[in-house]
Amino acid sequence: MPIRVLIVVALAQIVGWGSVSLTSIVGTRIAADLGVDIAAVFAGNSVHYGVMGLCAPFLARAFDRYGARRVMVAGSLVAGPGFAVLAVAQGYGTYLAGWVILGAAGSATLTTAANILLTEMVGRAAGRAIGAMMLMTGLSSSLFWPTTAFLSDVFGWRGTCGVYAGAMWIVCVPLYLYGVPLWATEPAAQPAKDAVPAEPPPETGTFALIVVGSAFSAFVAFGLSAIMVELLIVEGLSRAEAIGYGSALGVIQISARAINFFGGGRLDGLTTGLIAAFAVLTALLLLAAGDGGPVAAGAFILLYGLGSGALAVARATIPLVFFDRATYARAASRIALPLNLASAVSPPALAAVLTRFGGDAVLVLSAGCMAAATVALLVLARRRPRAQAMTLRA
Repeated sequence: MPIRVLIVVALAQIVGWGSVSLTSIVGTRIAADLGVDIAAVFAGNSVHYGVMGLCAPFLARAFDRYGARRVMVAGSLVAGPGFAVLAVAQGYGTYLAGWVILGAAGSATLTTAANILLTEMVGRAAGRAIGAMMLMTGLSSSLFWPTTAFLSDVFGWRGTCGVYAGAMWIVCVPLYLYGVPLWATEPAAQPAKDAVPAEPPPETGTFALIVVGSAFSAFVAFGLSAIMVELLIVEGLSRAEAIGYGSALGVIQISARAINFFGGGRLDGLTTGLIAAFAVLTALLLLAAGDGGPVAAGAFILLYGLGSGALAVARATIPLVFFDRATYARAASRIALPLNLASAVSPPALAAVLTRFGGDAVLVLSAGCMAAATVALLVLARRRPRAQAMTLRA
């Protein structure tokens, strides 16, 4: 994997994810301008994830036929008008329409598409490259939240959307078009055999277990990230303490990705996912059983941060255990549908549970989801392809 290509893809992903996180900074301004409440503004992000998931299966054929590079260039071209629609929106319907366009573009450019591109280049060995990319893209909010704040102070939130519309065409399109060599992802140029001896296609039950493990863990991760500060307050911390612990969470999650990467990729996605799922489940149970003090909260943040950070990489690399270069694109696109739908519904769902039933109910629900994900991963471990199992034993 050429380092230059990895850096190019990571930069484009940082711009892509960083720009769509603008509601975290300018949400209140958008709400005031459009005459809606803040929850309605953040519903745009849920629409974004939902449309990404719904579009993913339809893009599988395009990835197979044209290669990820061409699809990602086209997606970046579509993202520009999506931000432009947000910039000129005068009503809530137009605002949501902008997020629909961005969701369709995101399905062709963000995360799943990048994982497919890296897998097209190096096959099952892409796990380490994906881990490196995710380590870099974990900085997107750290880089773009202050960028969005600066731009919105200078140009307003509409002007910021206009800048990001231009960035899709001026930054992302050239990065994919000229930074990724055409031969690297040309479908016809792919080697006939993968680095691992060919395995029969995974059965339907195996695919369903991957979906269960990925979707339930994503439901917990995206839902808790949205309500983490309020959850810690309900569990007994002061607002200042909750914000402090919540701020540390991102650093710990990135540290987990760094440990995974600099560890040399000795563990595949499935093994990493199992260890991480146990860590997250343990963290949730510790917080539920704790006294709500700083010690319990600190243990929770540490275990949850390490586990959820590693799970983010595992969700992208578990399919590499079961699917080779030729079948990964179609499998990843199918998995993206439930994965993104879970990511879309989890923040409002867990917020509703927190408001109506309290923090313990959130922790019990989240622990139940993680238990289901853990069981699915345990069963998957017993279905590991023979060639993969022999490699691990060696």
